[in-house]
Amino acid sequence: MKLLRAEEHRRMPWKNGGGETTEIAVSPPDAGLDDFDWRVSMARVDGTGPFSSFAGVDRTLTVLDGAGLLLSVEGRASVTLTTGSKPLTFAADLPTRAELIDGPINDLNVMTRRGWLTHSVVRKGIAGRIDLQPQAGMRMLVVHAGRVRIEQGDEAVDAGQLDAVILGEQAAVVAGKATFFVIGIHGGAAA
Repeated sequence: MKLLRAEEHRRMPWKNGGGETTEIAVSPPDAGLDDFDWRVSMARVDGTGPFSSFAGVDRTLTVLDGAGLLLSVEGRASVTLTTGSKPLTFAADLPTRAELIDGPINDLNVMTRRGWLTHSVVRKGIAGRIDLQPQAGMRMLVVHAGRVRIEQGDEAVDAGQLDAVILGEQAAVVAGKATFFVIGIHGGAAA
């Protein structure tokens, strides 16, 4: 189990230069924006415009804060994403454009190299305690709001807003009052 504190996440420009992204984790650890196997990040979207293109990558987008956006992905019907929407998965190499509904938003992005890895993103709410069952591949928990205590075997960590914890494959217990995301990376060299 590895705790990634919010204040230690790496800030960097978007690939297209249109804004700033906060990288939570990437594999391999020294990968850039063109050669990662998987990447988990957050971004603030301040205006309408195109998304960065990532060749051979699948992406899942979730709105964390703000009124939301209208997302247009080439070849698909436009979709309105809000904080209540399910995470949306799409090909990151298709032309994609976002139009803000009413002001800036913050989002969570999970990306994996197509044909090598797949991923899943699930939003969970907790007011008490839940068990996360064992799962093959790498698992990461990202706290959206509140605080949690995560126990895995003999280890335990406390995580707050925008902290992340890499869990691995073993079962884990999460206790607290929070909203968080469970991200799974499957196949290839996921761990």
